[in-house]
Order: sequence, then C-alpha cells, then structure tokens
Amino acid sequence: MRSVALSVIVIAASGALAQTDEPKPAFTPTTIKAPFIEQFTDDWTDRWTPSEATKKSANGEETFSYVGQWEVEEPSVSVIEGDRGLVAKSKAAHHAISAPFSKPISFSDKPLVVQYEVKYQKGGNCGGGYLKLLEDGFQTSGKEFSDTTPWVVMFGPDLTCPGTKVHFIFRHTNPVSKKTEEKHLDFAPRPTIEKLTNLYTLVVHPNNTYDVSFNGESTKSGSLLEDFKPPVNPPKEIDDPEDKKPADWVDTEKIPDPDAKKPDDWDEEAPYEILDTEASQPDDWLPNEPSSIPDPDATKPEEWDDEEDGEWIAPTVPNPKCASVSGCGEWKRPYKPNPDYKGKWYAPMIDNPAYKGQWAPRKIPNPEYFEDMSPVKSLRKIGGVGIELWTMTEDILFDNLYIGHSIEDAKKLAAETFDVKKPLEKQADKPPATDEEEEEQVTFKQDPVGYFRQRILAFVDAAKENPVEAFKSQPETGAILTGVLLTLFGMIGAFLGVIGGSQKAITTSSKKTDASTPDDKSKSESSPVAPAGDEKKEDGKLRQRK
Repeated sequence: MRSVALSVIVIAASGALAQTDEPKPAFTPTTIKAPFIEQFTDDWTDRWTPSEATKKSANGEETFSYVGQWEVEEPSVSVIEGDRGLVAKSKAAHHAISAPFSKPISFSDKPLVVQYEVKYQKGGNCGGGYLKLLEDGFQTSGKEFSDTTPWVVMFGPDLTCPGTKVHFIFRHTNPVSKKTEEKHLDFAPRPTIEKLTNLYTLVVHPNNTYDVSFNGESTKSGSLLEDFKPPVNPPKEIDDPEDKKPADWVDTEKIPDPDAKKPDDWDEEAPYEILDTEASQPDDWLPNEPSSIPDPDATKPEEWDDEEDGEWIAPTVPNPKCASVSGCGEWKRPYKPNPDYKGKWYAPMIDNPAYKGQWAPRKIPNPEYFEDMSPVKSLRKIGGVGIELWTMTEDILFDNLYIGHSIEDAKKLAAETFDVKKPLEKQADKPPATDEEEEEQVTFKQDPVGYFRQRILAFVDAAKENPVEAFKSQPETGAILTGVLLTLFGMIGAFLGVIGGSQKAITTSSKKTDASTPDDKSKSESSPVAPAGDEKKEDGKLRQRK
C-alpha cells in the first residue's frame, strides 16, 4: 500500500521537483530602514573604526591593547553568493571595533530591538560574541574605544570555558549616590552553540519587560525589576557598618553537659567487630580446591622467549568448581558486630544557659536608597555599537546587525537573511556520503520515479525526528509533498461526494436541530503594518549586492 501511494505522489511531484536544483542565492542589501542596520557592504569602513587604544606596559611604555585583527570577508563555508561578515581573525587576542549611529537612540517610549548573527566558524573555545551599545558621546573618540568606554546595554553569547551563556546586562545609575552599577540577567539562557550561524535577539519594552530569543525562539523573558542581580532598587535598610558584636556575646546554642560523667561500665576500647564463634564451615565448602586456577584455554605466545622473558605462566581465572558452592580454599571464621561496642564516650549536649541568640548588626536607613519603578526611562541614550572582547578562538563572524525599534522589521530582516542561510548551512554541514551511499544515490535521468521516491523518503524520515527542521532543510520537497497530499485529499473528497450524491436521499423529520447549516469559515489575513513614516516592506528576497 505504501509503495502504491508513494508512486502516485512521486509521479504527481516529478514535474515540480525537477526544477529544485538551483545555484546559490545571491546577496543584496536589505531595503529595511532602521536607526542602525549593518550588513558589511563595501562601504563598511565608512562606519566602523578599529580601536587604537593603548595601555602602559611593565616598563612604562605605551603598547596597543587591542592587537586582534578584523576583516570583512565571506564565511569559510559560504552558502550565499557575495554575503560577507565582520570577522575577528586573531586567536588569543583582544579585539575592539566600534561604529557610531547617525543620531542617538532613546528607548524610553518605544522598544529597543537588538538583533544580529554570530558564527563560531572554528567552534567554541573561550570566545565572546557579544555587543556593547555605547553611551551617547563616545562617537568623538572611536579610536580610543576600550573596555573602559561607558556602555548602556551588553548583549550576546559568551563561551565561558566550559559552558555558554547569553549575556544581557544593563548599566543603571543610582540617582542618590550617582554610582553606576551593572545589572546582570539572573539564570541567563545557555543554548548549545555549534559552528553554524545563530541569531540573537533582544527586545526591551518601555514597560520594563524584556525578551531574549535564540534563532527566533524566545528563551527568557521577564521584568527588569525582578530578574537582575543586583536588583535595580536597593533595600530600604542596611546593616549598620559601625555596629560590632560585643566581646561577651554568646551565640553558642548547645554545650556539653558539664555535670555528665562517663558510666563505669563504658568500655571505649571494645572493638567494633569480633569473631563469630558460633559460625561453622558450610557443608559444601571445598577446602582442597583453590579459588583460582590457571586458565586452561591460555597458550604461551609464539613470540615468548623463556630465556629473555622468563618462564611463562598462564593467567589465572576463577575456579569453576567454586561457582556452585559456598566457597573454596581455607575456611576462616567470619566477623560479626560486637554487642559490647560503645565507642568513645561524649557528654550529652544541653541548652547553653548563657546563650543570647544569633547576633546581627542593627538596621539603619540605607543612605543610598531610591525607588525607580521605570528603569528603562532612566537609562542613557545609545550613541553607537561596539564589539570589545577577548577570545581564544579565531574567525568569529558577525553579520546582519539590526538596532532599532521595530520587532516586525527585525523579523523581516531575519527572514531575508538568517532564515535563508541557516537551512543551507545545515545542508552543507552534512557529512559527505560514503562510497556505498553514493552508489545507492539514484539520479533523475537514471530513474525519475526512484529519484523522487528517494527524496520524499528522506524528507519523511527527517520529519519523524523534527518536522520543522525537515521543512527548513528541504523546503521544496516539503512544499510539493504538502501540495500533492492536499490535491489527493481533494480528489478523494470529490470522489466521495459523487458517490454520496448518487445515493437515495433519506427523509427525516424536519426538526430545527436536524437542519443542515453551511460550514462558513472566514479566514482573515492581516498584512504587516509598517512603522510610522516608513513604507510597508514585503520583499523578503535577497537582492544583488551593489
């Protein structure tokens, strides 16, 4: 039955699938608009400045802090013609590079959306892949960008040797003390990162909520006021730093009873175990049989030389005669617990009459206390983006940065780039077929039906493991197979309708509940809404790079 149905599907799909072997898609810059979009086109050097920051060496001389090299190039495994990314080239080096925005970004009254791709082309070995959204004002000193440059938000993956986490950190300033403190996302997402491209998305809403996504799937969401350590708002009271525990304070709750004495009959020397004098040798015990014997199946190796290696002795194995009895060899009386054993005597513990309780310093009002219930509105404006990291692995690639306010536009950019790239990378990452597998591959010219049967069976097997990934890795086969199945179901439905129409109608009483009603299903389709001031973008194709 399966072969018949499959043959029908193969014949129906053969015309469409014959056209699926296409060349690599070509890259073209997106037409989506945002405060900052970077796809590392030919003019990328107009925007990005490598750091030339220096530091003092041990002998007092100035040395470059950031010796890691940057290049914009195609990935080592390229699946889109002309697509390039920013690559941190050096191993065991500090890298730093930054780009200013055309105008500062404020996200106090609209979402902040940060999205970009990272590809660890050589795998993970202690390397950061995060971005820093820099405070407005840094733009005039791009060449001096360093780890001390003020930033507002830090976001992205970090291979932490071992382990992986996706950082989300923001810097918040205490309005009372004027101190700026980093707030780290607690229990940050820890996705598995392979050598393929991965997409990272952060959305911070004006209502102080956030969402972190990995490859388009939300992995962590919550509140800026609840999920970060240390918390935004400090405690109202703190321990008095001047309050010290009194020297005579007793916080030992239990003490040995000073009036207790060891009983006269308490023997601390009595052993824990003694010989069991009541035990006797089992009747089936074989005292004349050794517990192990030379292996009767062992033979002296041919290369063994008695003069050089000594006399060869066969290895021993457990005596098979001992397996079915209580034991072999010399029988020895076993030990048993000593009923007189008491161990070392200790005085029992009693409540300490001098105990005053656990001491804690008194509380005083926190002089740095404040309450900020809308921390998003108090964060500083963002003036640019920087990548400043240390890595023990080379060739970390960054691409398709989106920093703006539109969640929909970020998704559209991902559809134009990541959603096209990732399935192709997965396909290219598959291990090459073995000689036997290559012999089993059927070409379209050799056997059209067998060729499509092979592709469809491969799709079905992949769908059993993960339907979504099957459609992503084999979109043409999935789409055509779905269309063919829908067509077959429609034909079957029409066939049953003809048979049903030829049958004699059954007359029943005309009750209201028996009256047939048409199955009116309305389908509403919502078109994406463009942000205010922008035209609606619906072109999700990759266009040719200029």
